[in-house]
Amino acid sequence: MVTVKAIAGNIVEADVDTIVVNLFEGVTTPSGGTGAVDKALDGAISSLIADGEIKGKVSEVTRIHTFGKLTAKRVVVLGLGKVDQFSVDIVRMVSGDLARYLRRIGAKRAVTLAHGAGIGGLAPDVSGQAIAEGAILGLYRFRNYRKQDDEADKELEELHVVEQEQSKLDALNAGISVGQTLAESTIISRNLVNEPANVMTPIRMAEIAQEVASEVGLGYKALVREDMVQKGMGAILAVTAGSAQEPRLIILEYKGDPGHPDNNLALVGKGITFDTGGISIKPSANMWEMKGDMAGGASVIGAMRAIAILKPKLNVFGVVPAVENMPSGTAQRPGDIIRAMNGKSIEVDNTDAEGRLVLADAICYAKEDLGARRVVDIATLTGAMVTALGHVASGVMGKSQSMVDVLQASKATGEKMWQLPMFDEYREQIKSDWADVKNTGVRGAGSITAAFFISEFAEGADWAHLDIAGTFLSDKDRGHLVKGASGIPVRTLVKLAQDLATAK
Repeated sequence: MVTVKAIAGNIVEADVDTIVVNLFEGVTTPSGGTGAVDKALDGAISSLIADGEIKGKVSEVTRIHTFGKLTAKRVVVLGLGKVDQFSVDIVRMVSGDLARYLRRIGAKRAVTLAHGAGIGGLAPDVSGQAIAEGAILGLYRFRNYRKQDDEADKELEELHVVEQEQSKLDALNAGISVGQTLAESTIISRNLVNEPANVMTPIRMAEIAQEVASEVGLGYKALVREDMVQKGMGAILAVTAGSAQEPRLIILEYKGDPGHPDNNLALVGKGITFDTGGISIKPSANMWEMKGDMAGGASVIGAMRAIAILKPKLNVFGVVPAVENMPSGTAQRPGDIIRAMNGKSIEVDNTDAEGRLVLADAICYAKEDLGARRVVDIATLTGAMVTALGHVASGVMGKSQSMVDVLQASKATGEKMWQLPMFDEYREQIKSDWADVKNTGVRGAGSITAAFFISEFAEGADWAHLDIAGTFLSDKDRGHLVKGASGIPVRTLVKLAQDLATAK
């Protein structure tokens, strides 16, 4: 993994193979560090700007060979876009694009200016955090099963942020440290999702959660089938009934405010390690994506790691029902009636609406056994969410607006979210003739009715629901996202915990 840190010095004198400077769109005469490098190159950057070859557009990269005028072999000019549209999200994005570009051209050791810490108006720690997040996440590759990799020897080893003002170094490095923690924790989530389902079974998912817990000092336990039977977790047991894989209910615990046990938050993540749909089987096209139906649980494990390291003054539980949904002679059937941990009966209208079933028991456990007062569940829950919001934003719903305001946390992390309504009329769709509730409604508003179903088991807690069906995968490399698992919403969950810890 690339080493990112802030160092004092003059960027012109840096003893590296690549110097990175930045440029806002519309700037014709570079100043600051970019101006100093331009001067050392006898005005090469200014000339290219004048010729229209460098425009400063977002993520535009221009390579200039120094031919001995500097110790570095090359200078890369990175575009930051228009000043009035600049944000920390831009820093995160361009840092990812830049890092992959440096790797592609064979750079090993590079230095860069702190993007946006000058006329961009960003505080040094904010800029440092975004650079670290962008670079580390942008360089992520999942190569566990590639015997030959033509680019295996191409790795960017160092990306140092050069700062002439000694007074800014501590803040830059503090931000970089936070960014590294968040990026590494997001990568844990990405790795879990990218693994194939024949490897990432419920038991293996629990083992990795235990390894994470051991690394950072989290409490850990996992309930097995017998425990679930004893606690009356009929919803989880019904989903796992068709699979040969043993289920696990993973519990991670961080005690950030042990003197006030009610000051708590439960993060409950859907952990379906593979979802065939069960008896209501899915079409075969793109079913491979269902190895990632545990992305909600994976994000909880990643977030709990970062929370343990960053230490907000809040007690946080991570709860992940890890099961596989398969069709077999023992699988649950449409029309079955099951009973959740809280005693509510559920008519199973569709066995492919299984995520909300495992969340029901997991949320009941978080409330009743762990004493959770606030609950956020995270799930790749509905195709309807992809129809509604595409692959740009996750959907947020809930009965507690204070918890739905997880949206505020997402604005800081750049993980876009959008609130959907929960009008009482929607609940009519999950009324059952035979049980207390049924697990699907009609075709319309499928994401909202799914949230209404979950709300039946979140009563008594401040609760919000995140549907990440459209955002858990990225279809291409762009910015800090790479093709495959996105790791969304690890960073938002951590920011939410931090915000709750500091709220009055």
